[in-house]
Amino acid sequence: MKKVHLLMAMVMAIIVVMVLGVAYVLRPPAEATAPIEAIPLVVVTAQPESAPPQDTPVSAPTAEPSPAVVEEAAEPTLPAVEETTTAAEPTPAAVAAEPVAAGGVTIYQISQADSQVRFELDEDLRGQRITVVGVTNQVAGQLALNLEDLSQTQVGIIQINARTLTTDNGNRNRAMQNQILQTGSYELITFTPTAVTNLPARANIGETISFAIAGELTIRNISQPVLFTVTATAVSDSQINGTASTVINRGDFNLVIPNVPSVANVEEEVELYIDFVARGS
Repeated sequence: MKKVHLLMAMVMAIIVVMVLGVAYVLRPPAEATAPIEAIPLVVVTAQPESAPPQDTPVSAPTAEPSPAVVEEAAEPTLPAVEETTTAAEPTPAAVAAEPVAAGGVTIYQISQADSQVRFELDEDLRGQRITVVGVTNQVAGQLALNLEDLSQTQVGIIQINARTLTTDNGNRNRAMQNQILQTGSYELITFTPTAVTNLPARANIGETISFAIAGELTIRNISQPVLFTVTATAVSDSQINGTASTVINRGDFNLVIPNVPSVANVEEEVELYIDFVARGS
């Protein structure tokens, strides 16, 4: 009799754990704390090199001044005093440049109303192979460039609000946010660029160019190096349209799919896309 009671207690405990687990996964996910905003990009401009000192001609050595000359030099004349006072005041070139439109560089900001982040991966849902697509427009970031000299290009930190990612299935959304991405604790996904490569020398209005951005992608508390391939077009002096894409492995970020009876064979590789419109001021 005691064994029967013990077995029933174990079964009840397992049922309670399963119910609590399902309730945890399917609970309403946390909402975004606020509309996402770009981290201001501080443009770093190259400092002009100072002119090297001129060599003193060997054929014209400086003669030591006579006592009379020294006494005269000890009492500066009025023009010498005025010259010293003027040199003590900073010239406009000595003032630090503001982090906007520095040296012909313009800062462009991603427009959330016109941009979208999405991920894609395949899975079997109730025996049918489908492509899962998750999207959000809550993406923010800035880039700085000079169309005449693309060697000055800089890209700021890109942020995505993971709490706003949605697919076409409410149960999947709750599992994705509560269990896979844990957005209650980790609201933002960030990409921190470290290098921009393969840029051409310049870009004309209407011309599409391709390049790459290397950096660190952080999902939850895990960061991994990734490389985004970018195609972009300068629609005008004040607007850049483009797409950045990369492929990551779920395992690299410990993105574990919950064990759901109707879901199987979830693809390991996840395609990430940022379709952006960036506008300059």
